[in-house]
Amino acid sequence: MEKGYKASITGVGSFLPEKVLTNDDLSKMLDTTDEWITKRTGIRERRIVENGVATSDLAVEASLRALEAANVSPTEVDLIITSTVTPDCLFPSTSCYIQEKLGARNAGAFDLLAACSGFVYALSVAKSFVASGAMKTVLVVGAECMSKITDYPDRSTCILFGDGAGAVVVQQGNGRREIVTTHLGSDGSKAELLTIPAGGSKLPASRETVESGSHYIKLRGKEVFKQAIINMVDVIIKAAAANDMQVEDFDMVIPHQSNIRIIEAAMEKLGLPKEKAFININKYGNTSSASIPIAMDEIEKGQMLKPGDTAILVAFGGGLTWGSSVIKW
Repeated sequence: MEKGYKASITGVGSFLPEKVLTNDDLSKMLDTTDEWITKRTGIRERRIVENGVATSDLAVEASLRALEAANVSPTEVDLIITSTVTPDCLFPSTSCYIQEKLGARNAGAFDLLAACSGFVYALSVAKSFVASGAMKTVLVVGAECMSKITDYPDRSTCILFGDGAGAVVVQQGNGRREIVTTHLGSDGSKAELLTIPAGGSKLPASRETVESGSHYIKLRGKEVFKQAIINMVDVIIKAAAANDMQVEDFDMVIPHQSNIRIIEAAMEKLGLPKEKAFININKYGNTSSASIPIAMDEIEKGQMLKPGDTAILVAFGGGLTWGSSVIKW
């Protein structure tokens, strides 16, 4: 098999739980208001799974929609890569549960952890497999049940997160939505800015870790806010230069939906109108790995980009990690 294939996104799908948690609902649970949350985050509501629903359940629904859009059967999938910080369990991988539920009996499966940057990281891996000729069809999933790791008495974090899933099919060929370039970065020296401290080998689960709330998200918001803007701006500039473009040549910026103020500040530093950034954080909150593929599905369904347009996916998350993918729509 010859090498040097182009890698294109041939199908996109997403799935959101039905249950809506509004800012007004949160104001009945803790000392906050709709106005306070909206002003600081841009979020008005978020989706929350019902009890008993796992990340793989959301992922399968999104995956089925992406496969249908690509006209691909589950048995044609060579590999499943799932990005999530809320796996069904520590192991086996959530991808293995997805593989079984889809009936993708010919697929390899593994998870990838890069927090909110995870979908961009997973997409870069899929691109490499497909472009090298090693794989023909890769299913890339970003899925999260963030409500399961959110400490709802903590006003600084509970207002931010929601649940959802998105998926794309990456295949060989010269079709639409070609993945042109990817750029990835990290800074482990700032890992403690955004973390779940307990549950791993460093701090195994115990009565003390449970009672101290160490299995919930811990966020140092001001420092993360600053780092997110710096690194999102930098990776967009690098991506433009790698493609012999100016940042203003991008027809749309599709950012991880973390905080409206982060997105607006990054766009301002780039000298781009905020209207060029796709925004849906008001409806779904921060869904971590799922936010970009959910956005891509909305963009595709709304025909917001036309063939030949160039979009850039950009994400920032715990690790710290960040990344971008340039897509020729």
